[in-house]
Amino acid sequence: MTRTNDLPAPADTTTCELRELLDRLADKWSLLVVELLGHRMLRFGELKRQIDGISQRMLTLTLRNLERDGLLTRTVHPVVPPRVDYELTDLGRTLLEAVGPLVAWTRTHRPAIAAARSEYDRRPDDAGAAS
Repeated sequence: MTRTNDLPAPADTTTCELRELLDRLADKWSLLVVELLGHRMLRFGELKRQIDGISQRMLTLTLRNLERDGLLTRTVHPVVPPRVDYELTDLGRTLLEAVGPLVAWTRTHRPAIAAARSEYDRRPDDAGAAS
């Protein structure tokens, strides 16, 4: 990665759209959904089973927001019971290329991070230390 001392123009960092998109991508579930859909098209129930701890409502909201941002498509099949498939768009695949290494890094280093957290939590509180 090339570093530069030139900061982005204020208009490039203060727009509501930029902040909203970064908020969405940095939320608890969006990147995990994008990463899972990077493997293949998935149905709602498959996504729900793959994402431990997500509620049906939160998954629905996450999928709607990702669809609104053009990152995935939702296909409703006219069958009984209803079948809905989710798939990354071309734009969503470019996001996956950008964040895939981050998700992979997280999976690889999860044990080391858990160990560091445990070690930190075992430390005695530094009551008088500056933070």
